[in-house]
Amino acid sequence: MGRAYQNRKVSMAKTSDAKAKVYSKYGREIYVCAKSGGVDPAGNLALRGLIERAKKDQVPTHVIEKAIEKAKGGGGEDFAPARYEGFGPGGCMVIVDCLTDNPNRTFGDVRQCFTKTKCKIGTQGVVSHMFDHAAILVFKNNDEDAVLEALLNADVDVTDVESEDGKITVFTPQADYFKAKQALTDSFGEIDFEVDEIQFVPRSVTAISDDDMPMFEKFLDMLNDLDDVQNVYHDAEF
Repeated sequence: MGRAYQNRKVSMAKTSDAKAKVYSKYGREIYVCAKSGGVDPAGNLALRGLIERAKKDQVPTHVIEKAIEKAKGGGGEDFAPARYEGFGPGGCMVIVDCLTDNPNRTFGDVRQCFTKTKCKIGTQGVVSHMFDHAAILVFKNNDEDAVLEALLNADVDVTDVESEDGKITVFTPQADYFKAKQALTDSFGEIDFEVDEIQFVPRSVTAISDDDMPMFEKFLDMLNDLDDVQNVYHDAEF
């Protein structure tokens, strides 16, 4: 599957000016996760993993606590996930994941990003079949065989295990995310995961020419400027 996945999930924190948007996006996602699955991280594994990722991305504690407190109230915004797919500059395939309280507004905003950069938004499923929805875990370890054995003994459906520079990268289907994490911690103790996410990983790549790069960067910047956009995935190779 390859390590290039890390370059194909668009970073939301390229500059210090973008940090406020990162905090807002995490706050919204934590709120939705806590409201739907419970505010106790011990009983809501998805929330626990999300909080861990937020801390790694240097989201302040008060932002996390505010989102959880908001979820405890039971009221507030009613956000729902929305996913849009299409073809970006140079014909690359793009998936845009959102959390929205107004689907019509969000669709219009995302569609405008496509149309203003001469791209084409499609129907659901138009490109996602060319991506694997994978859980990705990266941590310090150099015993690939031991990691693979621990996962297989726990009946985890392992897609791939890679070892490079003293780090192990584990790919599993997203449905086995929690099982994989539990199997690894049971076997190796508490692990400080450097990457702990569920992502869309492209099965192939689309080369982006120098001529298409300015439009591609504009396209990504426009999407990242939208408050409702949580993640952008693509298969572009530069």
